[in-house]
Amino acid sequence: MTARFGAHEVMELHEVLTDAIDGINQFQLYRPHVKDPQLGQMLDRQIQFMTQEYNNLVQAVNQQGMVQAIPYRTPQNMNPQYGLNNPATQTPNMNMNQMDDRDVASGMLGCHKASACTRMVAALEFANPQLRRMVQQSAINCAEQAYEVWQYMNMRGYYQVPTMQEMTTNTMLNAYGQANITNMAMGPMGTMGPTGIVTSQ
Repeated sequence: MTARFGAHEVMELHEVLTDAIDGINQFQLYRPHVKDPQLGQMLDRQIQFMTQEYNNLVQAVNQQGMVQAIPYRTPQNMNPQYGLNNPATQTPNMNMNQMDDRDVASGMLGCHKASACTRMVAALEFANPQLRRMVQQSAINCAEQAYEVWQYMNMRGYYQVPTMQEMTTNTMLNAYGQANITNMAMGPMGTMGPTGIVTSQ
């Protein structure tokens, strides 16, 4: 009898599906603490998307038919605000009633970042190409949802971006130059074409 999945796939599927359930449950716990309507709409939209994505993966795992991986569409993109402007001192809450919009957004951001890492690592272990694409897209979706939350936090001043002095930034970034592709050594199997594409000899 032919195996449906490899051992690594089964273990990684277990991790990804458990992580998905934990994320949905965590976001549900946050919902009563949200006061800002914009954050509430984002949270509701993300819970709905996360739940549908979870259901699609379960359907695929149970061989009920592969479902096209759906990319998460961030409703809007804003220009990030750089620099520090009197950031507030952060301390742990003494009880759950102190949780505010910043706490919720920060928790959402951390959850998405961790899930993006978990799912991308999992995707690297998959042999099944359809499942690999689904989990890979799921990792990208987590990154997109994280960026949506980050934009909200940045706009509200909850997540400020420290910067270096301009001279330090320029010195570090200008230390890198472009590689000369035309002089790159190639193995015996091919040569570098004019467009940078390897062509066989």
